[in-house]
Amino acid sequence: MESSLPTVLVRPGEADRIIGGHPWIYSGSVLRLTQPAEEGALVQVKDHRQRFLGVGFYNSKSKINVRVIAPERVTVDEAFFEERIRAALALRQKHLPGATSFRVVNAESDFLSGLIVDKYEDVLVIQTSALGMDQRKTAIAAVLQKIFSPRCILERNDSAFRKFEGLADANGIISGALTGTVPIKLNGLTFEVDILGGHKTGLYLDQQVNYQLVAGLAKGAQVLDCFSFLGGFGLHAAKAGATHVHMLDQSAEAVAAATRNATANGVAAQCSFETVNVFDWLKANTAVNPHERVIPRFDVIILDPPSFTRSRAAVPDALRGYKEIHLRALKLLKTGGTLATFCCSHHVDAVMFQEVILAAAYDARRILRRVATYSQSPDHPIIPSIPETEYLKGFAFEVVR
Repeated sequence: MESSLPTVLVRPGEADRIIGGHPWIYSGSVLRLTQPAEEGALVQVKDHRQRFLGVGFYNSKSKINVRVIAPERVTVDEAFFEERIRAALALRQKHLPGATSFRVVNAESDFLSGLIVDKYEDVLVIQTSALGMDQRKTAIAAVLQKIFSPRCILERNDSAFRKFEGLADANGIISGALTGTVPIKLNGLTFEVDILGGHKTGLYLDQQVNYQLVAGLAKGAQVLDCFSFLGGFGLHAAKAGATHVHMLDQSAEAVAAATRNATANGVAAQCSFETVNVFDWLKANTAVNPHERVIPRFDVIILDPPSFTRSRAAVPDALRGYKEIHLRALKLLKTGGTLATFCCSHHVDAVMFQEVILAAAYDARRILRRVATYSQSPDHPIIPSIPETEYLKGFAFEVVR
């Protein structure tokens, strides 16, 4: 019986957040347990007046003691996971109807806290960042096999979050077989993805929609793509008719893969690549003698750096980094040109991000017109009552003068 579950009572004032949909209950919010609970077990959550709030997975070793997975009493079995994953898939089919590679499950924003599932054509990648989900990996894999019949399911469980849950790294194939890279389609372009050894689960799927939106600015343009990785923005720009795209990334492997991707998509003649630290490159290309001006060379500059901050404490340093790259990029951008810029740190919100760009524009003596606002692709849904689900923000600015 579900009602015989151990009960976690939360402190006064903590219930509202849970009722509002936030699934995390921190150790400091817990009043007491009515009986001992096994690590990873399902528990019920009640407020200090014993009113039922939901059920979730318990982990005393984590700062997040409970991850709520339902506001009602549920049995967590294969049928439960099948219902949740099918609902998540339906959302993607509604908002990304043509996509064949996308994030199927995005943890909190699909009400499966601690579970990520990415689909790369016929290969699925699982990440479990919470003990309760990790213990139920076999059931989850069985459901994914039933829904998708993939050629391979593998896990990429090397995220830092696992350490906070008391979980060791675990990488490898769960079912099926995989050798070499996987060619995937994004907006009609082909990208090779190293799923077993690549970054994240292999590619940044959260920019799928933005790749096309930004490419719409690139026709006939000289484009600089900073932090180009596998060429997501750069190759879309080339395909959309950019005159030339110069891509910068400090990873030699990423640059080699982007070069192969350019050839595979028939745009190699329009592209050039450099393996370099982007900060160093921007610094070197904006260095002039006193009383000299930088000659702007680009019509479109794309800035899509990795996150500069993993914690709130590192935000001031991150903002300095963002200001630096924007200041130098704006010096290289022609009047009338467009800067497309992104920030994937949850700790730097859109207001803060725009302020740092405007501070850089002031120092560069440029006036900007905002022409677009970007967010993460709809396979990374945003639940506003769970602020952690919103992390990617971006803008396009035209240089007015």
